[in-house]
Amino acid sequence: MTESSRQPVAKRVPKPLAKPAKGATKKDKPPTRKKVAAEQERVRAIFARFAALNPHPEGELEYVNPFTLLVAVVLSAQATDIGVNRATRGLFACASTPQAMVALGEEGVREKIKTIGLFRAKAKNVVALSRKLIDEFGGEVPHAREALESLPGVGRKTANVVLNTAFGEKTIAVDTHLFRVSNRIPLARGTTPEAVERGLLAIVPDEYLLHAHHWLILHGRYICKARKPLCFACPIADLCQFPDKIACA
Repeated sequence: MTESSRQPVAKRVPKPLAKPAKGATKKDKPPTRKKVAAEQERVRAIFARFAALNPHPEGELEYVNPFTLLVAVVLSAQATDIGVNRATRGLFACASTPQAMVALGEEGVREKIKTIGLFRAKAKNVVALSRKLIDEFGGEVPHAREALESLPGVGRKTANVVLNTAFGEKTIAVDTHLFRVSNRIPLARGTTPEAVERGLLAIVPDEYLLHAHHWLILHGRYICKARKPLCFACPIADLCQFPDKIACA
């Protein structure tokens, strides 16, 4: 074979490294002990300030016993506490027990709560849960999450409120205010209320856990508002890591 008849040998070119998928990020390194300790101290300081300013926070729904608390929380879905209180004053004046609520009936309950959104569906649930309390729980509000969540119109948040407020359990009831605040400060980040709840239960110091959700809900309702947070009036502004807080001042 002559020199001129030889075919050129193609050079092997290394393949370029694959580009990372859009939106992908490098895996975060585990935080150091120093960072973990600093974050724990920050969380403790946040709740210590809330406790100093409001040692005994309370929810803003009006009630007279565990049953009326349960009903008020069921009615509060997609409604303001002020609107619910306005309606339940008349309702609870004539029906503060499951027996009285069943006797009032759906039509009677509807008439009392017609100023609240979704009042027809809520009236149906209130009468149905009252009947179930009578039939299965001796007319008493059960002190167990599974039993509470078996009642018509009662979800995890409602069960947590009742367990915490009526029975003194250290639960976290995640509403829209708390969900926003926890992700914004941040305390516990999560894409679902239950994820935020689990995260907070893991990081809130035990001595603050009983009142934690009340503090966070009130903070979100009056200070850390959705559109225009009042960062200039925030008692934990120096502990908050929300990147836009200065712009909101």
